[in-house]
Amino acid sequence: MLFTTTVLCAVGQDKHTITVNFSGMESDKGKLYVALYDSKETFLKKDFKGDIVSVKDKKATVVFKDIPSGVYAISAFHDENNNKKMDTRIFGIPKEPVGISNDAKGFMGPPKYKDAKFLVDKNIELAINVN
Repeated sequence: MLFTTTVLCAVGQDKHTITVNFSGMESDKGKLYVALYDSKETFLKKDFKGDIVSVKDKKATVVFKDIPSGVYAISAFHDENNNKKMDTRIFGIPKEPVGISNDAKGFMGPPKYKDAKFLVDKNIELAINVN
């Protein structure tokens, strides 16, 4: 019984690395804001982890370490004018380039979690197009 408990605890403690390679930006101006979400309820509302990185050669990379096994989604926006917020048009349509995991696209609104989610059960590398 002790062995089973120990194994279950060890499985629950698995931590992984998510490496995300962003491309498609039109310039190196400003910063790329990246958010990692750990549930449908928090998707595009409250990130689980986040990072802000520079864009170089119209690309950027973010590494999230010590991520527990589970289902996640990522969103990013390229803050080209460096005002520390995502600028939007009427009805909240982004003015600045955005990227979502699985390159999920919205239709009459933001992308859906079900289209953006991915499984983390090992170290993984993702590619996201920001446009």
